[in-house]
Amino acid sequence: MAATLDLKDLYAEPQRWLGQEVTVQGWIRNHRRQKSFGFISFYDGTVLRDMQIVYDDRLPNYAEVQKWFIGSAISATGTLVQSQGKNQSIEIHASALTLEGASAEDYPLQPKKHSLEYLRDIAYLRPRTKLFQAVFRVRSLAAQAIHDYFQQRGYVYVHSPLITANDAEGAGQTFQVTTLDLERVQGKANYDRDFFGRKTCLTVTGQLEAEIFAMGFKRVYTFGPTFRAENSNTKTHAAEFWMIEPELAFCDLHQLMDVEEDFLKFIVRQVMEKGAGELAFLAQYNQVPLLEKLDALLNSKIARVSHDEAITILRARHAEVPFENEPKYGEDTAKEHEKYLTEVYFKSPCFVYDWPKDIKAFYMRRNPDGKTVAAVDLLVQGSGELMGGSQREERYDVLRDRMNELGISTEPDGLGWYLDLRKYGGCVHSGFGMGFERLLIFLTGMENIRDVIPFPRTPSNCEY
Repeated sequence: MAATLDLKDLYAEPQRWLGQEVTVQGWIRNHRRQKSFGFISFYDGTVLRDMQIVYDDRLPNYAEVQKWFIGSAISATGTLVQSQGKNQSIEIHASALTLEGASAEDYPLQPKKHSLEYLRDIAYLRPRTKLFQAVFRVRSLAAQAIHDYFQQRGYVYVHSPLITANDAEGAGQTFQVTTLDLERVQGKANYDRDFFGRKTCLTVTGQLEAEIFAMGFKRVYTFGPTFRAENSNTKTHAAEFWMIEPELAFCDLHQLMDVEEDFLKFIVRQVMEKGAGELAFLAQYNQVPLLEKLDALLNSKIARVSHDEAITILRARHAEVPFENEPKYGEDTAKEHEKYLTEVYFKSPCFVYDWPKDIKAFYMRRNPDGKTVAAVDLLVQGSGELMGGSQREERYDVLRDRMNELGISTEPDGLGWYLDLRKYGGCVHSGFGMGFERLLIFLTGMENIRDVIPFPRTPSNCEY
């Protein structure tokens, strides 16, 4: 009886199975028909490589097989042999072919190159393309690497809530969660009658909850979906995305940068080891020196500059060839500035730390100069800001005053509990957030966040 195997097993140990009868199950990627024989390009999703299946008119159902369309689900039994073709090392000479699920002649994924825009319109089919099999396998490998990194170092995985009553960023760009009949609400909504008895929204971050657990477990992390109602159609923004957010007690800003660098290199190394074929394919598809970029990261120290130092570098460049946006001390940097720092000046990722306090969140520790906070952004080629972190403000009085200054409630029904963390055994602690999809842009060479998320949620787009 033929052994039922995945293609990954056959390609991993071809010598073991050569000359033996095997059964494989998957889908037709291409079908070339001749008068008395045919060739099926076959895939099963377990490995990026296809398998050629050769059949001839000795099959009892030969006439039916000739009618099978691309996209059909099939089972194939036959002998694994050395291939005489140029593009494959092994192939299956079929003794039996079974149609498991027919496809139609108008199958949208014909054997030609399709635009990314076209594939977004048929996102329910794009996991069947070689491109997106590579992208989403890298996504899976990167997710596992994230958990491996933290679990191997004693971090506790915290499941932060998806529904919350606070917006840690203070931006107000949240998706409201309510059971009120909005079509019947007149005037101001009475949230006392809502499901939770107060106004709630989908979470924009798990950071604050992670800080709670860091004060009990020392090192923790969250990894889950977050939501921001930003009406943004850029290549790096989505309304639903995944965030990795570790929090570390007894850790200052410079120790945090050490963790960030170690963390990123660990992920890159593991994905390169386990997804070498996928990365090579993506490098070729996107025509970018992807592997060289990742190798350079692993073999170099990530640069570190203060915000003032970064502005000085940018202003020197601006004096020679002006940016569209003038870099200014005390102000945020633009995408073109990030691109210059990572792709031209440093030719690698870089940390920018000690940011102006007026453009950063309330919970970041104020530096002695009174103008900046102990915050850090990791900038990378292609994705721009990949990680944003800070040493958290552990001083009760300083945090209270900052919250009052910004009108953030310190009452029990507001963020009083967050302030109280400093009252009951608070300590120096730090953490960062990393957008998972931005990491994937960096890892895959894809340019648009919509192409590294299985089902993108963007303005006016919520399919599937």
